[in-house]
Amino acid sequence: MADVKVEVLPGPFLQLGEAPHWDVESQSLYYVCILSSTLHRYDWRANQTYTAKLEGSTYASFVIPVSGRKGEFVVGSGTRLLLVAWDGLATTATITKVLTDLGEEEADHRFNDGKADGQGRLYAGTMLAEDSRNYFEMDDGKFYRFDAGRGQMVPLKSKVHISNGLTWSARQPDKLYYIDSFAFDIKAYTVDAEGNLGGETVLIKLKDDEAATEFIADGMTSDAEGNLYVAVFAGSKIIKINPESAKIVQEIALPVAQVTSVAFGGPNLDVLFATTASKEISIPQEPPAGAVLKITGLGARGLPMNEVQLP
Repeated sequence: MADVKVEVLPGPFLQLGEAPHWDVESQSLYYVCILSSTLHRYDWRANQTYTAKLEGSTYASFVIPVSGRKGEFVVGSGTRLLLVAWDGLATTATITKVLTDLGEEEADHRFNDGKADGQGRLYAGTMLAEDSRNYFEMDDGKFYRFDAGRGQMVPLKSKVHISNGLTWSARQPDKLYYIDSFAFDIKAYTVDAEGNLGGETVLIKLKDDEAATEFIADGMTSDAEGNLYVAVFAGSKIIKINPESAKIVQEIALPVAQVTSVAFGGPNLDVLFATTASKEISIPQEPPAGAVLKITGLGARGLPMNEVQLP
């Protein structure tokens, strides 16, 4: 394996960078700042990052292109799932439609991580919003699948602390790996033909029940061989997990503490991008906290990321 190299991409240092999504067609990395409700696009060819404010929103939790509809994206924003138009250059992005809203009963929650599966079905989960009490500790979130035909979120799992990383097995497309950050584990599910979950198992526990917190698992992706890559918030690293052995096989050290998510991209899908956060949770964060990091030399490749299918 070549030497691992970590570089800082050009672009703003964000309070809470999240949800990297590599778009093969445009050779761009899309991502968000949740707390400033901004969308970002890193253009690989130009080596430049463009930023747009999402007008009329408080949060922007993830941004995923809509299949076959250039310049259209699905964005999680608070309790709403939005259809958004953005050309990737303008300084503002426009909400063109509210696809669904979780309603008043979930008003103190917000969407967190979300991704599409191989059939274009969107999965996304929630957590208590930052202005809610003890939002890190309350298991009041849910994990959902979006039924695009009916325009409704279908609850799949409740009593979630912070619904976070999710990725599908490269070798078993009906297997979903999922992270609730404060469950301190990674769970595996089978996904049936309708997109519902079953067969919950714990793939790996990230800390003993009585041990002090070590791994706060955040966003997650997988490579073409089926290995998992997990961003470790407050841990200054990414961990690589082999699902067959259920063991951590590599730790990738990073120059920032608060690593939020990861995605493979680049022309050959062999670059691992990591979003990070500069927001002070317990101690001040110094630059390059909040930057997007480009990690090369891993000797691994990802697969193209899925887009959302809408009627």
